[in-house]
Amino acid sequence: LAALIRSTYQLLELRTFFTFNEKEARSWTVRGGDTASRAAGTIHTDFERGFIKAERVSLKDLVDAGSVGHARETGHYSHAGRDYVVRDGDVLLFKFNV
Repeated sequence: LAALIRSTYQLLELRTFFTFNEKEARSWTVRGGDTASRAAGTIHTDFERGFIKAERVSLKDLVDAGSVGHARETGHYSHAGRDYVVRDGDVLLFKFNV
């Protein structure tokens, strides 16, 4: 089943990104080539409309670092503008103002 899902995602050129807060972590699906602002709009249209920036780290780097704080300290955490193309496995925190 996992192989079928991976193959389907590849065939349809889909990417998965993650968001989190104190209460939950979630995965979201976007099309390959979608930008950070478009990914924000996947969560809520207000996020896309008021998009300022996204803070990002790859899931692998976050797991290796053990925490967002350590990922920042080791230089794996970065800021991305609205034109950043979301990569499969990105962990994103959106900054917006509506």
